[in-house]
Amino acid sequence: MIPDDQVEEVRARADIVDVIGEFVPLKKAGREYKANCPFHEERTPSFFVVPEKGFYTCFGCHKTGDVFSFVMEKLGLDFVEAVKHVAARSGIAIHEVSRQREEEDPNGPLYELNAFARDWFRRQLLDSASGAAARAYLKGRGLGLDVAERFGLGYAPDEWRALRDAAAKHGFDEALMLEVGLLATSERSSEPYDRFRGRIIFPIEALSGKVVAFGGRVIEADRKGGAKYLNSPESPIYHKGRMLYGLSWARHAIRRDEGTLVVEGYMDVVSLAAHGFENVVAPLGTALTPEQAKLLARYATRIFLLFDSDAAGLRATFRAADTLLEEGLHPSVVTLPKGEDPDTLVRGRGAAALRSHLDDALDVLDRKLQILEERDFFSSIERTREAVDRLLSTIRAAADPALRDIYVKKVSDRTGVRRETLEAELRRAPSGPARGRAETPPPSPPTPLLPKMGAERNLLLLMIRNPAYVDQAAEWLSASDFEDSSYRAIFEALLDNPELRSSPSNMDVVARQRLEELLGTPFDTAGAHEEFTAALNRIRAVALDRRMTEIQHRILAAGTDEEKAPLVVEKQRLSRELRAIDPENWKATAQRRWADPNSNQQDR
Repeated sequence: MIPDDQVEEVRARADIVDVIGEFVPLKKAGREYKANCPFHEERTPSFFVVPEKGFYTCFGCHKTGDVFSFVMEKLGLDFVEAVKHVAARSGIAIHEVSRQREEEDPNGPLYELNAFARDWFRRQLLDSASGAAARAYLKGRGLGLDVAERFGLGYAPDEWRALRDAAAKHGFDEALMLEVGLLATSERSSEPYDRFRGRIIFPIEALSGKVVAFGGRVIEADRKGGAKYLNSPESPIYHKGRMLYGLSWARHAIRRDEGTLVVEGYMDVVSLAAHGFENVVAPLGTALTPEQAKLLARYATRIFLLFDSDAAGLRATFRAADTLLEEGLHPSVVTLPKGEDPDTLVRGRGAAALRSHLDDALDVLDRKLQILEERDFFSSIERTREAVDRLLSTIRAAADPALRDIYVKKVSDRTGVRRETLEAELRRAPSGPARGRAETPPPSPPTPLLPKMGAERNLLLLMIRNPAYVDQAAEWLSASDFEDSSYRAIFEALLDNPELRSSPSNMDVVARQRLEELLGTPFDTAGAHEEFTAALNRIRAVALDRRMTEIQHRILAAGTDEEKAPLVVEKQRLSRELRAIDPENWKATAQRRWADPNSNQQDR
């Protein structure tokens, strides 16, 4: 038996045009595709595939259905076999379960809890008293209750236990609420409290439509110095680097419009969709990841980046563009007026104003050339050489051979550097912070990527070589997760300046020596992403293990069962998180920890 949520995921992620196109030569006809029907003889095409709705129909023989029914009919498979066939073709792993109680889906309770929370947040928004300020805030942002209903928006009252108490009345376990991040604890107290308070709530859906997490935005009047946006932590059903906010609604519009608008946050997505731009998504509080780029590649190759135009926004734009280029996509940069973001632009000037800026969007390389021109980078030989270095990273990132060839010609024409010289530069491994893949290593003996170095050092070396990793590491780690004080200082310096290339004046002598050594360490960039993930997970696992050991000591020191109970819940939550990070070593780590509570070994 295949669980329903997996069936829905396969249905949502499968490209029905590609699947049917293996058997039938489809031709595009507006928003649909047509062909002669594969199920009966005909001379004039009457068979249509509608990707926006995910179904096919024949006006001749009247057969109709979805991607599964087509495969069943064409290949003579049963339903389970058809789901497996489509899943394998779409690169989706299927995990069958025995035909027992539906409750045995291990993630079922988590989905049920999030569904309850979404409905509870929506009711608070509609409540005549508690939701008044939230409704007024949304109205001021041009979003009426119809838009709120369409996107499932809600409101978390500014109370410490409102959701916790409501969930308890319905029998939901506090441990599960901690696991999905609806509750949180602090360093000062282990007493769980509502994570989201005084915030507009944005449910985050998987492609199947199930709620896996939440984002919350403060109402300005209630901000009180807190972060503007607060997001659910990672959980067994939520991995923010593998999802995009809004994709569950936008994917059909993306395929229809043959392009995706990528914005920075929840409010931009909702505001643009409310103004008629339905092909819009946003990363979930992280720099755009390769996994997110792969998601976008399923639906369209043209990507429009609508990030802020300040210095930080431009850095984020070009990092995202390189990630997209590496997956064979074609990113363009949309430049908005100074001080405007997509939300303020459509609210203040209307949809037509944004469309005009979309029409003026530039390919990422053209936008880089434009900025370099504006900053007078082609006024001297020295600055032109620096401009070439800045452009090479984008050329290297381009996986599409034709696009890469166009880039080389453009840069050669603008800088006067011969094509052969540029191609020789591209074959060399980048010597500083650069993205992309070097096609051929330099003509010296190959250097191991990260030869026998600890996780903390590995991670910092990769962050120095590729500033895009700084944002990703910051999403998962804090400085306190580093045991080595010098590496902790370097990590903090990189958070302050991702382009760091020399020691800050206030850095201590040992940390400065370590940083200079890292800056001078060469390595082959092949496999860097896998090494980054491994180092990051190693540090996270050690930090979790360390915290669990501390909690175990507190459990042993606790005098009463009442004092022990919240500590046990927290330890169980940390154990689940550790198991999710490192399932192979989790059992051995747990056995060691229970055998010796004082043990906390680390390979630094």
